[in-house]
Amino acid sequence: MNHHHLHMFLTMSLRLPHSRITHTLIQIRTLCSSSSSPNETLTPTFKPSPDADRLSQILIHHHNPFHSMESSLQLNGITLSHFLVHQTLIRLKHTSKIAFSFFRWAQTHPNYTHTTSTYTLIIDILGKVKQFDTCWKLITEMDSEGINPSFATFYVLIRRLVSAGLTKQAVRAFDDIGCFVGNVVNDDVDQEQMEQQVDDFCYLFDTLCKYGYPKVAAEMFNKWKGWRFKPDVKMYTVLINGWWKVKNGKMAERFFNEMVASGIEPNVVTYNVVLNGMCRRVSLHPEERFERTVERARKVFDEMAERGVQPDVTSYSILLHVYSRAHKPDGTLEILKMMKDRGIHPSLASYTSVVKCLCSCGRVDDAYRLLDEMVQNGVTPSATTYNCFFKEYRGRKDVESALRLFKQMKKDSVLIPDTHTYNILLGMFIKLDRFDLVKEIWDDMKGNGSGPDLDSYTLLVHHLCDQQKWQEACGYFVEMIEKGILPQKVTFETLYRGLIQADMLRTWRRLKKKLDDEFVSFSSEFENYHIKPYKR
Repeated sequence: MNHHHLHMFLTMSLRLPHSRITHTLIQIRTLCSSSSSPNETLTPTFKPSPDADRLSQILIHHHNPFHSMESSLQLNGITLSHFLVHQTLIRLKHTSKIAFSFFRWAQTHPNYTHTTSTYTLIIDILGKVKQFDTCWKLITEMDSEGINPSFATFYVLIRRLVSAGLTKQAVRAFDDIGCFVGNVVNDDVDQEQMEQQVDDFCYLFDTLCKYGYPKVAAEMFNKWKGWRFKPDVKMYTVLINGWWKVKNGKMAERFFNEMVASGIEPNVVTYNVVLNGMCRRVSLHPEERFERTVERARKVFDEMAERGVQPDVTSYSILLHVYSRAHKPDGTLEILKMMKDRGIHPSLASYTSVVKCLCSCGRVDDAYRLLDEMVQNGVTPSATTYNCFFKEYRGRKDVESALRLFKQMKKDSVLIPDTHTYNILLGMFIKLDRFDLVKEIWDDMKGNGSGPDLDSYTLLVHHLCDQQKWQEACGYFVEMIEKGILPQKVTFETLYRGLIQADMLRTWRRLKKKLDDEFVSFSSEFENYHIKPYKR
């Protein structure tokens, strides 16, 4: 599509008046949020805390999983508070065994009692490594101790069950909410409670759809609608989004038509979901596919105009993403300029799409200028924005520029590099055999609590196996297990196959015995909590 056609498209789609709009693409992922729902993040969030930094480092570096937690803490005068416990657990989220040990130790500490939020946080951490029997044990423990589980507690459990593919158990957990939490689905409720109930169902459907199970969500929706809830635009939008996520446009269209036929009008979020579904995952090469995608988007904008629905910044961010994926930097810049000319303030998602396009097309200097513009306009770049630069430097094998940007991020203290940032750099330095930098990045990642996570260990262990550095690979492999990080099946197989081929069967047997001993020792400490082996 040439610049003339682009201009015509934007002129048509921007003809409606706009006020300052602040929605971003996050809107699509948080369709179920409302004032009556639990906090959107469900669990306490990371906050600066030198005490938590110090305590988590003591535990990570000195806690021995074969011995009791007290050995790490007795010599350090620790005064516990709910804030300190929450922030320490957050910093231990990638080391579930140590986190759970600390949680149990804190429970026995004088003048301290866990809160609902603390239990919810540890359930989230354990659910991530599929310790669901333990999660249920903790919920029943909360109930017996008079610490009421909240909607957030069950939301976290449901999300972890669905992410593990246990959809039936997730639905059963949803039905069990009423056994533990008040004000749930019943026949005699006021309007506010009814809205809460709709949000609860909406959360379940949204979680199922997010992890690729719209069929299960649709089955529950059809089974329960008119009986346990009255469908609304939010609920239909969630289901439409779910079908688009699995690339089933026909089912998405079917639910859209059903919604309209039932007298429910689509809103801007619904149309953004439709735009996102038809544009975001489709192949844009060759050029004809790109033009066909933009034409389909234009028709959606036309329909929005006919229904009196004004496109918002998210609508145009989706369009920007299409141009970005098609590697059309001039097109993205033109859309961005016209948005600003028409009074639509670009969001973080808008800017990041353009930055990504500029970087991937080699126009790094232009991307840096746009980064400066973002800050001047009050939009703070995210780690994802910076990762666009790191990916480009990785492709160029430009170690110097990557390190310079990384150090500048840390110096400015605008934001902490996320785990993905570290993994991009780790992968880059591993491929370039710069193990001096690998160690520097690894230590820095450990130091600020961003990781390492499963991807970090997988990168390192597989590379060490490729280099036939079996002792180092085994060392990091054991470290993963001790921290409660479940290695992927392929990692087990790669290490086993490599040790056998290297005629190191005895090493494998010692490694296996060490892991078995570690599990027996750890599980005996928590035998009442049904801890399962950390194996896939």
